[in-house]
Amino acid sequence: MKITTQMDGDMQSTYATSLLKQEQFPESFKFYFKRKQLKNKQDELSELRDLVRPRLRIAIVTETWPPEINGVALSMMQLCQGLQRLGHKILLVRPIQKTICTEFNPEQECLVMSQPIPKYPSVQFGWPQYLKVSKAFEQFAPDVVHIVTEGPLGLIALQAAKSKKIAVSSGFHSAFQDFSRFFDLAFLVKPIQRYLTWFHNSTDVTCVPSQYTEQALRGFGVTCPLVVVGRGVDTAKFSPKHRSQQLRQQWGVGADTRVMLYVGRLSPEKEIDVLIEAFHAWQRQQGANTKFVIVGDGPDRIRLSKLAISEDIIFTGSLSGKNLSAAYASADVFAFASQADTFGNVVLEAIASGLPVIAYDYVCAHQHVKHGVTGWLSPLGQAADLTQSICHLPALPELRKMGLLASETVQETSWQFPVQQLEQALYQVVKESPMTST
Repeated sequence: MKITTQMDGDMQSTYATSLLKQEQFPESFKFYFKRKQLKNKQDELSELRDLVRPRLRIAIVTETWPPEINGVALSMMQLCQGLQRLGHKILLVRPIQKTICTEFNPEQECLVMSQPIPKYPSVQFGWPQYLKVSKAFEQFAPDVVHIVTEGPLGLIALQAAKSKKIAVSSGFHSAFQDFSRFFDLAFLVKPIQRYLTWFHNSTDVTCVPSQYTEQALRGFGVTCPLVVVGRGVDTAKFSPKHRSQQLRQQWGVGADTRVMLYVGRLSPEKEIDVLIEAFHAWQRQQGANTKFVIVGDGPDRIRLSKLAISEDIIFTGSLSGKNLSAAYASADVFAFASQADTFGNVVLEAIASGLPVIAYDYVCAHQHVKHGVTGWLSPLGQAADLTQSICHLPALPELRKMGLLASETVQETSWQFPVQQLEQALYQVVKESPMTST
């Protein structure tokens, strides 16, 4: 029966082709066959390219990794998962953590001792265990070492890779030279800047999350090749469909109440105090029916709690998974005042969740927010302008309409393209680097 069916199919195909050659079909039908043949050829070429595409052995060196909650850790896990799905093998070099990440299993793992950063206990750096990292490189034999963070662990990984003539790429994710201003460490700005410049110029390529960051690095002397590796968002996890009336009730929200949301670390460089002051001004102008929900934790929690004199400011602590998805989708507008982020993943997550965004006109917001249509953009550093945007927020129906429109604009912004960007950058490094071993 199977053979008969196959023969029938072959006969039909031959017959159709014969009729096509004899021009016994209308032009529209002939076009259909030609188009189908072209698609089949394109699919075959795509499959062939995938078969011959080299699979790399990649050592990823990072001082932050889930379940730590920050944009760098979560972004790198998404990129590593994507590279792994494409057939690449990964050695993960990172500090030891108290809790285990169950969402990613590398080919090999090298764990070093960890140390909390002073004044920032939720963030740690890895001990520079050179011999351990060097041995891991020997065992794994990577084609390329990708260094995510420029701390002590990243530095000795750079040294170990160079000594073994392994190609090196790096990522620039955190503007540490900006962070230092918020931690009474202004005197370290120039030395940190010089170190970062030297570090990245010592690599074969540096991956940056945006063109804004690319321009900033060029501005303070980074001369190595720079490649933009963007960011994506999981539109199933972050979606308006996760809106919860039950959660809004827990927040004490009425039918006409507008909820402003912040998600991220509670740390001075995020400038959440600007948002708290703006919320107080909003309440003074528009009275009741306003709430400000702050999701996250960090070293600035106590100070911010003291600044929040209104009972309508709610601190939820850190959230993840379904609880985080519900928090995003259950708010009405997202506010973000940071000037130190190299991208701002939370802005993209908020947009995907159906929220209009109030933020400065740079990095993620610059790329994804249309002023007056899907949110409001203020000139960088103009806190008064940002405050005015909050004070003049429209009513709930308009906010809802803007948020749903915003969500539609990012439905195609998946992690697939950033993964491909990183893959191509690594291919280029391995191909062109004079350090690459034969």
